[in-house]
Amino acid sequence: MHIVCLDLEGVLIPEVWINFAERTGIPELRLTTRDLPDYDKLMRQRLRILDDHKLGLREIQEVISGMDPMPGAREFLDQLRLEYQVIILSDTFYEFGMPLMRKLGQPTLFCHKLEVGADGRIVNYRLRQADPKRRAVQALKGLNFRTVAAGDSYNDTSMLGEADAGILFCAPENVVREFPHFPLTQTYDELAAEIGKAAARFCAAT
Repeated sequence: MHIVCLDLEGVLIPEVWINFAERTGIPELRLTTRDLPDYDKLMRQRLRILDDHKLGLREIQEVISGMDPMPGAREFLDQLRLEYQVIILSDTFYEFGMPLMRKLGQPTLFCHKLEVGADGRIVNYRLRQADPKRRAVQALKGLNFRTVAAGDSYNDTSMLGEADAGILFCAPENVVREFPHFPLTQTYDELAAEIGKAAARFCAAT
């Protein structure tokens, strides 16, 4: 059996922080792991900005409640799950991601958790583990699954490298330039085709 591991933001849903930045008019919150590979530095910066502007979880969840999956994402995911087991590996947080999972048909989501104070302020974040996407793929391979991974950002590249096949999806030019060995796809049809090619190679090798 093959398992497909997908990033969430940028692949299936719009970037939460970019949407929040546009709603609040705070351009510094537009930065994502497409721009900064150091996730801890990025999150510390985000939390500091939220503190400075006295914004908390409630305000972010209000923005998320008005968001929908990317056009065609639900249909793509539904079709993919007919042929493969699918896991969403994301550096988002359950407090952000779960409302959107309902709109995607409740796929399995592995992500992180926020620490929120009684006043709704986000005081910290807790990673599931260090380098969680790569280590999740590593664990699946240890169970003798063949894995295909797809993502768009710096923080996806270790997952793509660990998988039996890694694919970039709508990645920015800086990521494509630094990781030219991963095939680049721009549409769900192209991504599905690359996943199918990888699965066919796995079958031919057995």
